[in-house]
Amino acid sequence: MHSQLPTQRPQTPLLDRIGSPSDLRQLSAAQLPQLAEELRGWLLYSIGVTGGHFGAGLGVVELTIALHYLLDTPRDHLVWDVGHQCYPHKILTGRREQMLSMRQRGGLAPFPRRAENPYDCFGTGHSSTSISAALGMALASRLRGDKRKAVAVIGDGAMTAGMAFEALSHAAHTRADMLVILNDNDMSISPNVGGLATYIADQLKPGLARPTLDGPGFDGATTGALFGALTFDYHGPVDGHDFDQLLPALEHALNSPGPQFLHLITQKGKGFEPAESDPVGYHAITKIEPMGAPPKPKQEKFCNIFGRWLCDTAAADDRLVGITPAMREGSDLIAFSEQYPERYFDVAIAEQHAATLAAGFACQGMKPVLAIYSTFLQRAYDQLVHDIAIQDLDVLLTVDRAGLVGEDGATHAGLYDLAFMRCLPGILLMTPADEQELYQMLKTGYDHPGPAAVRYPRGSGTGIAIDPTQPALEPGRARVLREGSRAAILNFGPLLPNAQTVADALDLTLVDMRFVKPLDSELIERLAADHELLVTLEDHALMGGAGSAVAEYLQQQTVNTPLLLLGVPDRWIEHASRAEQLKECGLDADGIRRAIEQRLSA
Repeated sequence: MHSQLPTQRPQTPLLDRIGSPSDLRQLSAAQLPQLAEELRGWLLYSIGVTGGHFGAGLGVVELTIALHYLLDTPRDHLVWDVGHQCYPHKILTGRREQMLSMRQRGGLAPFPRRAENPYDCFGTGHSSTSISAALGMALASRLRGDKRKAVAVIGDGAMTAGMAFEALSHAAHTRADMLVILNDNDMSISPNVGGLATYIADQLKPGLARPTLDGPGFDGATTGALFGALTFDYHGPVDGHDFDQLLPALEHALNSPGPQFLHLITQKGKGFEPAESDPVGYHAITKIEPMGAPPKPKQEKFCNIFGRWLCDTAAADDRLVGITPAMREGSDLIAFSEQYPERYFDVAIAEQHAATLAAGFACQGMKPVLAIYSTFLQRAYDQLVHDIAIQDLDVLLTVDRAGLVGEDGATHAGLYDLAFMRCLPGILLMTPADEQELYQMLKTGYDHPGPAAVRYPRGSGTGIAIDPTQPALEPGRARVLREGSRAAILNFGPLLPNAQTVADALDLTLVDMRFVKPLDSELIERLAADHELLVTLEDHALMGGAGSAVAEYLQQQTVNTPLLLLGVPDRWIEHASRAEQLKECGLDADGIRRAIEQRLSA
């Protein structure tokens, strides 16, 4: 994948002159195409060094240059939706050399971040928030009598979320002076789906084929009618890679009063042929490994185990339906979507709808499986409570990317799902320690007659072979892996190898708890009676997590055995490798051992 990326620092004489957007504004319009070429070259080089989001940034190089050329940033407000396309923006706003630290501990964040730079006026990471944020800024400027422009750049994938249309509706009502730019590249992470995406694609030109940027003139009349109905002034479509079209269209929209809508056609991965032809594969890339570095061992990820289970179960039960909010690749529903297309439902970036859609399926006797990242499940919490849990509907949530996720940082960390789910009556919550347990817990949750959730981490586990014939687990039953003395470690989830190392070194009892709800209360009481100290361990926020559940139970039973809770502390954990994050939180083997030894000595 990386063979065509530059490994040497490119020559960028024009970009070398740009320390901030004020320098950019000293250039002539005729110099901007050369700047775009150099900016793309630096982008390709720097992402090769660090890894990170790839295709989206390449697709907005001209737009980023044009916006900073015409706006008075940072006085004017520029909000990037999701933010995975913000790398060119960071390069032009004084962070060019720091790009070589992207996604590393202490380096640049992979998304816009207010604390990092004044040009990042709004922090993002999740989709479809830009229009709301920019509208708030525009209305604040109006209340203050302060003439500042507010611009939201949103992709056609993010436009599929209901929140984007809520903001458009309110902007139309307020008649705020703001500009919404639709960056239409027919992609989010995967190709876009849904009625809106189809409508926009089909109506850009006569016929049903997706238009090419070098084709005849665009016809956006019907698309304009859609946004015109919301009383936005619609402009476009415009070739987002042609400065001769882009600059005048953008300038006109910026200088027009009231809510404005500019529709740009761009190409994800523009300027790098492999990314243009494979925008899914090049959505993000890993960094180029040094020459001679040993190849990393290939093994199945937790999401691959889920994908295998989903196909196996669908073959045996035609009631199963799989639902994803635009994460077919990330959650590994690829094989399922190909083998069972009539039972596969990608709802686009619409997590709330995904949850209630699953509830509707359950009402009719189907067996819905909602595959969703922990950090995205947060967006569907009301639907989980109101539409699934209160009605005790038979929905299985497979909660991917649970726990610390590494380089994507705080916006994508799945640290709160246990806290916000375990308070719901009747839900079954499971935390597999390895791939085999994941497969069996998926069976357990699928068989459970009510809401159930299995949370599992990003990446690979221990690499053990899976035996799919093993039965479902008994709900609420833990397993004792080691009998020791003084202290017992109650492990919840994938930190079990670290716990095993410590238990062996200190001769401690070790338990794989498996279930957060219901807890194995009988075992907890026995361990409390036989040990000086109980230690809970989880890849989750300490507040409200599995350790809190154990503490609450012991308090209810008036058991006074000392308890040490180990998990993610009450602060935002910044981007770094997962190993570095675990060490920072004291959740590596050394940190766990130190914490237990200190408590026992006290």
